[in-house]
Amino acid sequence: MTDSQQQQNILFLIDGLSGGGAERILLNLAAEMVQQNHQVTIISLRDDQAYPIPSGVDYILLEDHYRGPFWRQTEITRRARTLDRFLDSFFLNKKIDLAVSHLPKTDRIVAASRFLKEAWICLHCALTAGELENKKGFQRWRKRKQLITTYSGRKLITVSQALQEDVHAIGIRPTVMTTIYNPLDLEDVAHKAQEKSSFENEKFLLHVGRFNKQKRHDRLFEAFKLSSYPGKLILLGSGSDQEIKSIHLLAKKYHIEDRLVLPGFVNNPYSCMRAAEALVLSSDYEGLPNVLVEALACGTQVVSTNCPFGPAEILQGPLSQGLCDLTPSALAAAMRRVLTSPVPITKTMIAPFLLQESVHHYLELSNDDKKI
Repeated sequence: MTDSQQQQNILFLIDGLSGGGAERILLNLAAEMVQQNHQVTIISLRDDQAYPIPSGVDYILLEDHYRGPFWRQTEITRRARTLDRFLDSFFLNKKIDLAVSHLPKTDRIVAASRFLKEAWICLHCALTAGELENKKGFQRWRKRKQLITTYSGRKLITVSQALQEDVHAIGIRPTVMTTIYNPLDLEDVAHKAQEKSSFENEKFLLHVGRFNKQKRHDRLFEAFKLSSYPGKLILLGSGSDQEIKSIHLLAKKYHIEDRLVLPGFVNNPYSCMRAAEALVLSSDYEGLPNVLVEALACGTQVVSTNCPFGPAEILQGPLSQGLCDLTPSALAAAMRRVLTSPVPITKTMIAPFLLQESVHHYLELSNDDKKI
C-alpha cells in the first residue's frame, strides 16, 4: 500500500472562507479526502464563511483580536507565533502528513511559522498581475521583495502550468514546484445543474465572479452592448456596497441597466449555468478559472479573454473559438462566434479537472520523507 492510500493527516490553512473559487476548491479537496478516510483539519484565520464545512472535517477558527500599538506592522509575525503555539498543542501527539496554505495573507503567515517549514503553498492567481498590479517604483520593489521572501525556498503548487512561468519571472526560487489543476467535483456540478433555475425561461448570458477590478465588468458591459445580444446579462457574485454601486453605475454608462440582473451570491450557480446560453469571463488575469470548467460540465458554451493565466489551458481544440483578446470588441466577437457555432462538449474536454485526479496528486505530495 502506498503512502497516498494510507490514512493521512491533512492540514489546510486559509484566510477565511468567503464565496470565492479558492475557498470552494479547498472545501472540495477536504470533502473528498474525508471520503477517502483521511483526517482533515481546516484552520481559518478570519471569521468569514460563505460555504458549509463538509461533514467529518475539523474546522478551527484562529482569529487575531490584537489591536494594540503597531498591530498592522507586527501582524504577520504575531499571527505566525499564535499559529505555532496552537499547532504545537493541537498536533502534540500526531504528525502532519501534508499541510497546504491558500491565499496570499495566509501564505505570509505560514512562511513566518516555525512549525510549518515543510508546508506547501498553493498559488491560485497570477502574482505579477495580481500582487504587483498598479505598483510602481519603491512600492513595486518592496512588494516584489515581499513575494520573493514569502515564496522562495518553499514548496509551491500552481493551479496552472503558466503560473510557473509567472513565479520565475518575479525572481522567486522555490525548492520544488508542481502544477495541480483545481479539483472540481464535476459529477456534483452536473447533478446540481439539473435543479430548476430561477431564470429557466429567460434568454441570457452569465458572468460568475466577485465584483472587483480584476473581473473587468467595464469590458464585459461594453462587449455585451457591442454584441447586440437580445437577452439579459446575469451576474452571479458578491461584493461590497461600493462595488455593487459601481456595477450599477457602469451598467448605466453602457446603457444596459434595463437588461442587467444581479441576484447576488448563490449557493448553487450551476442550474443558472446550465440555463445560460453562454458563460462569459472578461478578466484581466486569473489562476485557473474554475467557472469555465464548471460551465462546460453543465453543457454550456464558454467565452473568455485569453488572459494570464489558465483560460488557454482549458479552452483547447474546438473550444478555443471562445478565446479572445482583452478588448471589448474582441470579446463581443467571441460571444457572437460561440452563440452562432456552439461546440459539442465532451467528457474528454474536462477530464483533467476531475476531483479524484487532483486529490490523488495532492496526496502524493506527502510522499517526501519530511513530515511536519
